[in-house]
Amino acid sequence: MRLKLTMPREPKHTDTVTAVGWMTSDELISCSDDHQILKWNLVSIEASPFSTLPETLFPTDIHWFPRGLAGGAKKGGGSDSFVLTSTDGRFYLISKSGRVEKAVEAHKGAVLSARWSYDGSSLLTVGEDGAVKIWSRSGMLRSTLAQNGGSVYGGCWSPDNGRVLFCCGKQLTIKSLQANAKPTQWKAHDGVVLSVDWSATSNNIVSGGEDCKYKIFDDTFNILNRKFPFSVWDGFGRPLFASTAHEFPITAVSWSSEGDLFAVGSFNTLRLCDKAGWSHSLEKPRTGSIFNIRWSPDGTQLAGACGNGQVVFANIIEQRVEWRHLEAVQTKRKTVEVRDVTSEARDKLELKDRVTKLALGWGYLVVTTATQCYVFNSNSWNTPVITDLKEGSVSLIIMAAKCFLVVDGTTVSIQTYDGRPQCHLKIPGQRSDLLSERTVGLSNDTAVIRDKNDEKMIHLFDAVTGKPIGDGKVMHTQEILEIAIDQCGSSQERKVALIDKNNDCFLSSVKTYGSGRRILKIGTLLLSLIIEL
Repeated sequence: MRLKLTMPREPKHTDTVTAVGWMTSDELISCSDDHQILKWNLVSIEASPFSTLPETLFPTDIHWFPRGLAGGAKKGGGSDSFVLTSTDGRFYLISKSGRVEKAVEAHKGAVLSARWSYDGSSLLTVGEDGAVKIWSRSGMLRSTLAQNGGSVYGGCWSPDNGRVLFCCGKQLTIKSLQANAKPTQWKAHDGVVLSVDWSATSNNIVSGGEDCKYKIFDDTFNILNRKFPFSVWDGFGRPLFASTAHEFPITAVSWSSEGDLFAVGSFNTLRLCDKAGWSHSLEKPRTGSIFNIRWSPDGTQLAGACGNGQVVFANIIEQRVEWRHLEAVQTKRKTVEVRDVTSEARDKLELKDRVTKLALGWGYLVVTTATQCYVFNSNSWNTPVITDLKEGSVSLIIMAAKCFLVVDGTTVSIQTYDGRPQCHLKIPGQRSDLLSERTVGLSNDTAVIRDKNDEKMIHLFDAVTGKPIGDGKVMHTQEILEIAIDQCGSSQERKVALIDKNNDCFLSSVKTYGSGRRILKIGTLLLSLIIEL
């Protein structure tokens, strides 16, 4: 897996680009100190004027309203509005057409960052004045969550929208929205923390700083001094990884939508890492410092705002999936190569649009692009079954023997390998694009999904009709980290396995009701699970 970079030959902006934001998976806007907002077409890498800002307005950040909510996503996966922050102490609510709907006095000094909550009900802003503020969707101040002695360079929401994370000086702080709740604070870097991001799917935190040192906390929170520019932490502030020192400060970090990858930006540097911290790709574009990084909704490409006026685009290529004797690798943006390791036979599959997702299993290869879903049979790679996608923003594919599940933007659907749709799953009060492989399971007759709002709950669905099975849910006593479902036997014998936050493993029957449901503990100290097929 690596990054393939694309940039215009000459910068389209005449001054520093401070932020970028994705409208859809193929459209992006960028804002700059030259007071221009440009709209980019990712197919042609061409930019066109989107809006012109006043000469006194210097933008610092932009964030689109969450997709899939009222006033958010429409067909095609885009959003209808975004927030723009500036050095004049205001934030601006701007429509998709570029019209300023509202300007709000927010901070004394520059507003350095703003983030919509995942449910779209609240807006977080941080500024030079050290204030961390929560606003309503319409721009009304709800609370000043924290007041710090120095500038707050970044902030973001927890996956449950109940807490916020922000960086000030050398510290990272997690603060609950509940009154009188004690904040969690720890020293993350030996220098100023410049960027931070909190993954909604993996619940991990990544931070980047000015220093050339890092601190690792073990299980007893003892400190070992080493050198680093960026770190990965879990949702409780426990360190998971710290990198070696870079030559320059880390100015931008950002998680992909699935939480399995993150990108790191520095001076003339763009790095791709997995959630364990391992580096998969290091690129050295001549862009100056990369001040802002944003991932596309489908998690297959990213864009960076650069100090020399450039906007750098990067596609993830050489994705690799394996199943038994078959291996599929995305060799180019629109090309997948399949290899049979037993016979060394190779097939090259050319697609019309860029590849966004790959899944291989049960004798089938499922490939999604920006517009269509291709199902290839291993017995005949030349005759795929092709179906159109509703939104063209696939974030997850889960396969079973007779059907597969696709998360396409805000839609969760199950279809057969001959292209026939079976059902759509309706998950109450939950954003489907935050689902991951660890929180979704599928068999021929049953689909299981962990609830994002209440992580102690698992929803049970009939994979054919989409209706709830049994009680419709499994309730556990602790937050659930991972689930899996068995593939063998009849539907009456179907079992779901889970690992909770204490790393204990439990097993439960699917088709049981009320007090008859039993959850049995079968293991301890487990980090992951898979059920033998």
